[in-house]
Amino acid sequence: MNTVTIEGQLRTGFGKGATRQLRSQEQVPGVIYGGAQEINFYAPAAALKPFIYTPKFQLAEVKINGNSYKCILKDLQFDKVSDELIHIDLLELVEDKKMIASIPVHITGSAKGVKDGGKLHVKMKALKVKTYPKYLKEQIEVNVDNLELNGNIRVEDVKEEHFEILNSPRIPIASVTLTRELKQEEATTAAPAAATAGATAPAAAAATPEKTEKAPEKGKK
Repeated sequence: MNTVTIEGQLRTGFGKGATRQLRSQEQVPGVIYGGAQEINFYAPAAALKPFIYTPKFQLAEVKINGNSYKCILKDLQFDKVSDELIHIDLLELVEDKKMIASIPVHITGSAKGVKDGGKLHVKMKALKVKTYPKYLKEQIEVNVDNLELNGNIRVEDVKEEHFEILNSPRIPIASVTLTRELKQEEATTAAPAAATAGATAPAAAAATPEKTEKAPEKGKK
């Protein structure tokens, strides 16, 4: 798994004034938690960009005052006006301690429903999992070869060893729906069939003989 190295420094000043000064120097304050102790640090905004501006799931190795911390991203805060990164939260990975992470979904294969004229829709880009750090992986592969028209692959269909998937089991990950062209084609085919059925109904009714007049009962004239 790809690991981004980030050189950071321990924070010694706190409060709005100290934070503003850091940001004016293009430094981003952050916190590392989940380990033996919480660590407040800061790092250059440029050093964080390869770690946060990517769809990939990566690890960060944060080096601070001779110590190294293997982490994953937990949260980001951006300025509402400038959209610049203003704070980062990292979770330290502890070997014998389970943690929660969002792992990207990677769709593989060619859906049967697409070959039949449907369209594939990917509805979830990541799955939330609980596992030990040693089992972390860059992506979870979901094969769609057997996905048919109007079918779904749901969270409950994904089986990943060592992962406890925390999303609701019935949420669709991917589905194949009818395209507009296929819907029009079905409607065009159905219309003549309905018209034919309507045309034969009177003929069938005409072929039914009328009821004969009831014969008089015995003994009555």
